[in-house]
Amino acid sequence: MLRSILRSSTSNASRRGFASGASPERKVAILGAAGGIGQPLSLLMKLNPLVTRLALYDIAGTPGVAADVSHINTGSEVVGYMGDENLGKALEGSDVVIIPAGVPRKPGMTRDDLFNINAGIVKSLCTAIAKYCPNVGTSVAQMALVNMISNPVNSTVPIAAEVFKKAGTYDEKRLFGVTTLDVVRAKTFYAGKAKVNVAEVNVPVVGGHAGITILPLFSQATPKANLSDDEIVALTKRTQDGGTEVVEAKAGKGSATLSMAYAGAVFADACLKGLNGAPDVVECSFVQSTVTELPFFASKVRIGKNGVDEVLGLGALSDFEKEGLEKLKPELKASIEKGIKFAHQN
Repeated sequence: MLRSILRSSTSNASRRGFASGASPERKVAILGAAGGIGQPLSLLMKLNPLVTRLALYDIAGTPGVAADVSHINTGSEVVGYMGDENLGKALEGSDVVIIPAGVPRKPGMTRDDLFNINAGIVKSLCTAIAKYCPNVGTSVAQMALVNMISNPVNSTVPIAAEVFKKAGTYDEKRLFGVTTLDVVRAKTFYAGKAKVNVAEVNVPVVGGHAGITILPLFSQATPKANLSDDEIVALTKRTQDGGTEVVEAKAGKGSATLSMAYAGAVFADACLKGLNGAPDVVECSFVQSTVTELPFFASKVRIGKNGVDEVLGLGALSDFEKEGLEKLKPELKASIEKGIKFAHQN
């Protein structure tokens, strides 16, 4: 993705890409732009030729990030916004809103501690999105596409949905939980084990975005490789524990920020392409779904001009994957319900 962005940023013809004329003007807002994920994500979105305006928002530090990023010689205009009083200005007119805001889990912090802090941040930001982000077109007002990165995604996406429902602005086609990092990891780990070119690898990852709720479908991976059952089990566990692997490697002083920024940029790029009418834009995402009995579920999603065009099914699963699917459902169900409960009680 980065190579293609760098190439196309210097070529007007590449900027048009699939379109017969110039790409539509698109505003992207990043909420939490001064954080560990937000800063590299801001850089990557500045490199994206589909972005016309880039609004960077955080509670502090944003003017410096915006000034730094604005010096990059690509076509998009960058403006930094800081503080609650400027959140509306950052959001107005946005086509895509990316939310990496929140705190990473730190040593000594329980998952409940992390949940309560980030859930409150997400609820506040989504309340503002509901107020400021309907893009008024010729006949109807449509919400921006919301890309939720803030963890725990299994709960923050349901929180966002409830906030939007209360405000009367909910459109299930325009709310996405970004699970792309799970796909990025699965592709990388699979390519290393199968000894194939990682650029050619595709691995669907379904379920949720934490621990055992992450279910990579290596039986559907391409190109095909004759991996043993033990190797598939090990690859699955490594994909599920990818975040922990990074936290431990950083000795508790950080989490997966750079790879998450890359994954967020990949997914946002897919949303922009879909909005602009590119055909066959398919990415895995945690969305409102009827693929299982759960109200939200990650699977392959076709993205178009209105957001979710189609939530795709799971396809054929191996026995190991079927077992994993049944194991993840109770935990994912509890996380979804926890988010909904928080939205109603706080």
